[in-house]
Amino acid sequence: MSVFAHPDFDQHEQVVYCHDQASGLKAIIAIHNTRLGPALGGCRMFPYATENDALRDVLRLSRGMTLKSSLAGLPLGGGKAVIIGDPHTGKSPALLQAMGDFVESLGGRYITAADLGTGDAEMQAFAQRTKHVVGASPRATLDGSITSGDPSPSTALGVFVGLQEAVRQRLGRNDLAGLKVALQGVGHVGMGLARRLKAAGAELWVCDIFDANVQRAMDELDVHVVRPQDIYGLDVDVFAPCAMGGILNEQTLEVLRAPVIAGAANNQLATPEIGEMLRQRNQLWAPDYAINAGGIIDVYYQSSGGSAAQIDSHVRGISDTLREIFSRASASDEPTSVIADRLALERIEASGQPEALRLHA
Repeated sequence: MSVFAHPDFDQHEQVVYCHDQASGLKAIIAIHNTRLGPALGGCRMFPYATENDALRDVLRLSRGMTLKSSLAGLPLGGGKAVIIGDPHTGKSPALLQAMGDFVESLGGRYITAADLGTGDAEMQAFAQRTKHVVGASPRATLDGSITSGDPSPSTALGVFVGLQEAVRQRLGRNDLAGLKVALQGVGHVGMGLARRLKAAGAELWVCDIFDANVQRAMDELDVHVVRPQDIYGLDVDVFAPCAMGGILNEQTLEVLRAPVIAGAANNQLATPEIGEMLRQRNQLWAPDYAINAGGIIDVYYQSSGGSAAQIDSHVRGISDTLREIFSRASASDEPTSVIADRLALERIEASGQPEALRLHA
């Protein structure tokens, strides 16, 4: 299928296929929009079953980054990269250096960062070959300690405050003590969210396709462990998807019981119609590109020289954005997905840079 005819192609400015025979690198970089600034988005590594699966993911993720930056009030466009391969067994210095070379070849139109399957080490490897990478250098935290450039703690913080706001709106609760939460995925961000939820008194049920992640959650947080296929049907207050996208679909909605859906995963809705289905079922969904913007906020301030206090304040503002989305959705009786798209478009237009995004109805 042609990229231009792909159902997830949305006036993307550039889609680059990257192949390095020597290292075996196969990757795709998608630049969705640069009206507000250079396209910033993470580099994901995943063993996609087909090339089309990878293309679909990078097209949807890059569009989501345009929306995410707009809602977060950042002067950035939307882009994303995906490497086709197993993140546990498929990495080599040569492969990572080749990927860095491809990022550098785009001349700063795309800035990369950590994502699912990549982290500090990968960003540091990219940084050997390109200056268009963020999250590769240590920086100070709020308490003055020095930590890595990994933005996942900020993503987890943003999801946590967003989840609190969703619980407040849907369940009328200002505290999380005794709240029952089903966490799908306890990797870097999911585990960070789990720690915050546990500290707030929530009871957690978790699953992950990687046994080591589950074991870590069990050892540290005394969670309930369930099989991945059973996570949807639990009788809980909140379902927090923190793994792959497309998990809110007609099949999972048949069993999904939680009144609040708030998690870190990108592209959670399999199709735009799922947003309306959730509204009809009175399940409050926190749009993914609003609630998980903490990471991009973090790396933006890293690149611009902002302080830890600025990052923390901006990330905590995610709850204000969600409050506006929930309020508008309630007043207009429309899905939160439609409202989030509309708000992102309004903010782009208000900047004086008109944008031709498709508004999902």
